[in-house]
Amino acid sequence: MTTYILPLLLIGALSSCGVYMLLERNLTRMLLGLLLIGNSINLLILTVGGPAGNPPVRGRTSGDQTTTADPLAQAMILTAIVITLGVAAFVLALTYRSYRLTTAEEVADDIEDARVSKLKESDAADEDESDLIATHPDTDEPDELDALPGREGSR
Repeated sequence: MTTYILPLLLIGALSSCGVYMLLERNLTRMLLGLLLIGNSINLLILTVGGPAGNPPVRGRTSGDQTTTADPLAQAMILTAIVITLGVAAFVLALTYRSYRLTTAEEVADDIEDARVSKLKESDAADEDESDLIATHPDTDEPDELDALPGREGSR
């Protein structure tokens, strides 16, 4: 089996461009990165699927081919196309919702996440479990920590 270098270089270029775009903070570039990675994976499956051959139907021939083509690679590519389409639709919905809420397409830093990451480990180690239990006792009465406070009859 001969391996051609051009498809492999194309797969590598598409994958690297896709990863680069996926690491951006812009949601549209993230979507384009996902699509590029999906296309590079499809090309990879097609490349490793083997050489072309006769159709995988009994009694059919195509030119002077002696071997039968592997239908599994084509079926996997069709499945990957459907999965990529679903992921693209989901990311488009997230992008649209994010744009409608914040009118910005870039993903911003989470303020609470930045605050938690700045906490020192010594501060977290100093907190005692008894302090947490004293401030938030676990009782059966509904309180502000319950999902649906005030609905005693539903328990």
